[in-house]
Amino acid sequence: MKTARLFLALFGLVLAARLCHRDVIWVEEAYPMAAALEIGRGKVPYRDFWFDKPPLFPWFYALFDGVHGWPLRLAGTLVVLLTAGCAFWLARRFWSSEEGRWAAALTAFFLTFDFPGAVLVVGPDLLTMAPHLLAVFYCLRGDALKAGVACGVALMANAKAPYLLAVCALWQWRSAHRLLAGFVVGALPFVVWLIGAGAWAGYRQQVWDWGVLYSRHALPDADGVKRTLGWAAFHGTLLAGTAWVWIRERGRDTGRQMLWVALAFVAVAAGWRFFPRYYFHLLTPLVILGARGLVAMPPRVRIAALALLLIPALRFGPRYILVAQGKPWADLALHDDSRRAASLVKNASSLLVWGYRPEVYAWSRVPAATPWLDSQPLTGVIADRHLTSSDPVAPELARANRMKLVAYEPQAIVDGLGPMNPALGIDRYPELADWLRRYDVIERTPYSVIYWKRSRTLP
Repeated sequence: MKTARLFLALFGLVLAARLCHRDVIWVEEAYPMAAALEIGRGKVPYRDFWFDKPPLFPWFYALFDGVHGWPLRLAGTLVVLLTAGCAFWLARRFWSSEEGRWAAALTAFFLTFDFPGAVLVVGPDLLTMAPHLLAVFYCLRGDALKAGVACGVALMANAKAPYLLAVCALWQWRSAHRLLAGFVVGALPFVVWLIGAGAWAGYRQQVWDWGVLYSRHALPDADGVKRTLGWAAFHGTLLAGTAWVWIRERGRDTGRQMLWVALAFVAVAAGWRFFPRYYFHLLTPLVILGARGLVAMPPRVRIAALALLLIPALRFGPRYILVAQGKPWADLALHDDSRRAASLVKNASSLLVWGYRPEVYAWSRVPAATPWLDSQPLTGVIADRHLTSSDPVAPELARANRMKLVAYEPQAIVDGLGPMNPALGIDRYPELADWLRRYDVIERTPYSVIYWKRSRTLP
């Protein structure tokens, strides 16, 4: 198949799959959508509201004014196609256009048939894939400066991006100074903007200090080995292709390739949280190596390797159809509840969402009444454990923020945490008791409690 026809086919397939989730907002995309809505109202992230991810994440969603539906799914499709294009260029640079087409196809396939909450979200890990591929591409061309620029841009999408410098050094260690210079050049425009907007101090605290705190209090994931083995089973085609290259085509680049994969896995495991989206770092080198393996294999072996693609296709593919048909799904229970809560507060003039339920902002589009789009900095409990634990990792910071919270007067409050972990309900904090007495509970859903300010007319 010619390259142009391949990318046209990939565009159609990826878009069709994503449009099945047109009416769904996954929590990881709801967070930047909520931020994008605030940006559209003239607020600056890190300065005017708390946001613990790098700036390219919310800015991407701000391009669409935080909208959901088909525009967001089309944008996600274009990001996947851009990433597939970068995979094509890199694999072609390593070998030929045939490997490039396979790399593009594998990239689009695995960015479709994986856990929907990971692949459907244009998040930091997905946004890092294209700069990652371009950085290695420029390394192979001997252009360490441009490789460094790609790494610097990636830093503004993902705090894990510095490991890409180590990847680039595998090929351009003699030009380490040019790599570092490019890294500075790539990140500098964003840093200048942050300083000029008065957001630099907040950026450092929220992205880096909070991120370090997050990692420092990471609990070793007992399922990390299990999840990695499961990921390997779903990506058996890539592993088979990579193994073929390393065993049958050992050469001077084999050692670098092995270290590239090892560094990517370190990025996955950093923080000891093995979320599906983190494996995008490992997916990046494996689509390149797997593509070469498929081209080099004898036809019978290639067919057997490609047959392994049925595992993720059959595991995740049918779900797209069921979601498009509006069938109930346990994974969307919180999403459906957030949508219901949003419908109850959509006429409010301002809103506070307690818990990590940014879908309420995204669905209701009601302005945030406070600088906190979720309650992690108010409870001090990290979102990936606050449904089962009430132990704060930053109790002093959280208490200081709660003391500031009472100065704000949201018209509506949605407690999306208390019904699932009563110890962290908004009504459990003594310093908020007098403030909360100004509100009445007007509705309860399975996972939310809706408050309305008493001094205002009830909806």
